[in-house]
Amino acid sequence: MLLSYRIFASFLVCMCLLVLPARLLAAPAVVSLADDFDQQFKAALTEHKIPGAAYAIVKDGKIVKIKAYGKRALGADLPVTQNTVFRLASVSKTFSAELAAMLVAEGKFNWNDQITKYVPAFKLQTAGHAERLQIDHILSHSSGLTPNAYDNMLEDGWGLAKIIPRFRRLKPICKPGDCYGYQNILYSFIEPVIEKTSQSRFEDLMQHRIFEPLGMGHSSVGLEGYLSAANRAEPHVLTRKGWYRTAVKPNYYKVAPAAGVNASIEDLAKWVRAQMGFNADVLDPALLSVVTKKRVRTKRETRKRMWRPHLDDAHYGYGWRIYSIGGEDVIMHGGGVSGFRSLVAFSKERGIGQVILMNAETRSIDKLAAVFWSKVTAEPVVGGGPVSAR
Repeated sequence: MLLSYRIFASFLVCMCLLVLPARLLAAPAVVSLADDFDQQFKAALTEHKIPGAAYAIVKDGKIVKIKAYGKRALGADLPVTQNTVFRLASVSKTFSAELAAMLVAEGKFNWNDQITKYVPAFKLQTAGHAERLQIDHILSHSSGLTPNAYDNMLEDGWGLAKIIPRFRRLKPICKPGDCYGYQNILYSFIEPVIEKTSQSRFEDLMQHRIFEPLGMGHSSVGLEGYLSAANRAEPHVLTRKGWYRTAVKPNYYKVAPAAGVNASIEDLAKWVRAQMGFNADVLDPALLSVVTKKRVRTKRETRKRMWRPHLDDAHYGYGWRIYSIGGEDVIMHGGGVSGFRSLVAFSKERGIGQVILMNAETRSIDKLAAVFWSKVTAEPVVGGGPVSAR
């Protein structure tokens, strides 16, 4: 009887070894990867003479490494710290999409609501196209419009009240939902949707529904929030003589859901931690699945110089990009406005997250992230995802 039991037990072990994927048999060396990344990060800052930057790497809900380097502003003895506030630029879209998903779950509005219901002044040259656009289309950048429509006017200082009537002159390039075209102005239309259905200001909801519950004490929405932070990074632009400290430009704060959030690296680490299910009381896992579902293919992303060697495919969800690297999905979004770059990325399967902030416009942030995630996905995996979501 004992012999039979031992034979049966041995059989079960053999079967487990056969059915478990090979990559589940060894854990990724996250600490080693983080140490390597730190060396590469410092080397990039030195090579490109970047004024200031910070990063954090998270594993299974805990910060493995968080570092801040350089100065908040050239010409001033102001070191970047873990609580230094940076502009997040387009990483703001991740926050806006998840706030919208919360309100949809509460029945405030629906993904298939017509956008003209909330922005009645919005019209396009092709009759009926604007009326067919849904919230789903603007948050997934599948409106059918040419990419970055009228961003040039935004950069010239025009307000939305003056820009929106200009859309009457614009002819769509495809039907709603049929093609990808990245937008900032259209994405910002989620603000009147949120405000009209909740009877609350967009920035107030962001504060009370996301920042405060997640303990993001140095985060804010808008130019006033940025300027009110005593410990803030100043923007720098590259000239022939090197990096030059400049004044913050308010233009993209006019489209706050698309580019108006400010945060520190410590706060952004909390944000990426929440994306992997470790704050289910604030961000329901079902909500996270909705915003990270692949909704439109973004083939153009696979041709980006820094990412091209690593990407198998790319899609967009609601406010999030989904990159296929080494046969795995890495959820991410980058951002850039005058004087700032940002990036947030994570793998649900591996329970690993990465966030980067810089007070200078440099492509080195993309190279750093691309190399890091190609190394991560090359490592074997054990488990992945939240081990104790709380």
